[in-house]
Amino acid sequence: MASATFVVTQVGPHTSIQDRGRPGLMRFGVPASGAIDRNAFQAANTALGNPDGCPAIEISLGGITLECLSGSVTFAVTGGAFQTAIDASPLGSWWVETIHAGSKLTIKPGFWGSWAYLAFAGHLQATSWLGSVSTHGPSGLGGGRIAMGQKIVIENTEVREDRVGSVPCPVFARPRKSIRVVLGPQDRFFAQDTIATLLSQPFALSDAYDRMGVRLNGPSLKPSAVLDMPSQAIVRGSIQVAGDGVPTVLLADHQTTGGYPKIATVISGDVDQLVQLRSRRWVTFDLVTPEQAIAITRSQDQVRRRYLLSLSTRDYR
Repeated sequence: MASATFVVTQVGPHTSIQDRGRPGLMRFGVPASGAIDRNAFQAANTALGNPDGCPAIEISLGGITLECLSGSVTFAVTGGAFQTAIDASPLGSWWVETIHAGSKLTIKPGFWGSWAYLAFAGHLQATSWLGSVSTHGPSGLGGGRIAMGQKIVIENTEVREDRVGSVPCPVFARPRKSIRVVLGPQDRFFAQDTIATLLSQPFALSDAYDRMGVRLNGPSLKPSAVLDMPSQAIVRGSIQVAGDGVPTVLLADHQTTGGYPKIATVISGDVDQLVQLRSRRWVTFDLVTPEQAIAITRSQDQVRRRYLLSLSTRDYR
């Protein structure tokens, strides 16, 4: 079987190997992890014709440079509008291309977006933990964070020239500044005027931003009741507020339980658009009912399914 080997010659922080994560284990205290932008991750694999959930490299704003030491393999890059190039030849930010031994692949930040995905037409070799190669950022368990000098091996590689070319970037893959939320589950710990502040004032993503969550700068949302609640389950998108009144939106590597109240929860489909906003960008929160959130999520899912179907059957030539 064919293979390809790369060496990492430059890499930024928080760049790691991810797949669909390890769902179903949170009740045992194991975070689900997985791609922070699930839409872009799935698009990269679909554009290549890979089976759903194949491992990919999740790239932060620090970028990455890989030198192909041996072999040839087709790859896809999706996510934010990152600048991608093979040697001195620039490619599109959403693109499928083939790289050969002796060439260098560079992916660095472009005009928008915080995260990008690099998927290969082959099997990315990585350490599995509890049935997934997704890297849990705080512990490093799973496939692991990408490091300078690391060798990356792709087994069972394929050159898929029929896939080479531009990948359409859908509207729902772009950052969203107006984020929809449902209240709770612990909104009872906050005064009504504090909840009104959340829903009427802008907040900025801070530099305290990683795969676990992002703290928000803006008006204080200090709880008005004694924080005597027991630790309770947390989901991706929870807006948790500590005693100092600073809210944090919890993301892919969030803890499974927490003792601080969650004033609101970002609806599932908007989380992927939130994470593509960069630090210091402003965001507002719009209230929807649980029933509206379900309807929106179902509609978003239908749109994504149609997009992925068109991606899997289109002619790239």
